[in-house]
Amino acid sequence: MEWGAYTAVLFDLDGVLTPTAEVHMKAWSEMFNGYLAGLPGQEPYGDADYFAYVDGKPRYDGVRDFLASRGILLPEGAPDDDPGLETVCGLGNRKNATFTHIVARDGVTPYAGSVALVEQLAADGHRLAVVSSSRNARPVLEAAGLAGHFPVVVDGVLAKAEGLAGKPAPDTFLRAAQLLGAPPAQAVVVEDAISGVAAGAAGGFGLVIGVDRGVGAEALRIAGAHVVVSDLAEVAAR
Repeated sequence: MEWGAYTAVLFDLDGVLTPTAEVHMKAWSEMFNGYLAGLPGQEPYGDADYFAYVDGKPRYDGVRDFLASRGILLPEGAPDDDPGLETVCGLGNRKNATFTHIVARDGVTPYAGSVALVEQLAADGHRLAVVSSSRNARPVLEAAGLAGHFPVVVDGVLAKAEGLAGKPAPDTFLRAAQLLGAPPAQAVVVEDAISGVAAGAAGGFGLVIGVDRGVGAEALRIAGAHVVVSDLAEVAAR
């Protein structure tokens, strides 16, 4: 890996820097299966549903896309909907409440290989950002002890405030590169989700690294990853 060819590195959070993707998966499973249990003729929600319809997307998009895959149409609702409401936003908020409870209870331990790479890149003067569809990105970075390395965080909160389209659109990555003052051709995108890799490819970034945490190396390559690894220790800074 010739990191010297790039000035900025844009990291997804869940599944790339921290194993909170596993927490998200548990929270989605608990929420959707609790909801589906009250509907006749519905198969349980599983990991394949997560990777196909939810992984890497803004929360309400994930709810909407999964429900559509089951032929379920709910009212959109509003972002301040109570988690008990059966609306797209209500179900999304129900999932978020479950997630924040798990993080507060168990804390967050980042991937060791990811921490080593981030620290080396920071020491070498690379500009770093986190680009995540999660509205919980900043609390997770704080819990993981990584917040100090990332002067720019483009998360679900900022995306909503600025009207940025979520992944697989490249808008959030392009905004992060802009805030770091780095042309896309000189920036690296690091992602574990198909939608995130597709966003990096669509944005014309100089390098897109796919981290295979379960979605499959071939699927990441098809989505546009130039390099696929199972751990970021494999692309340690030089």
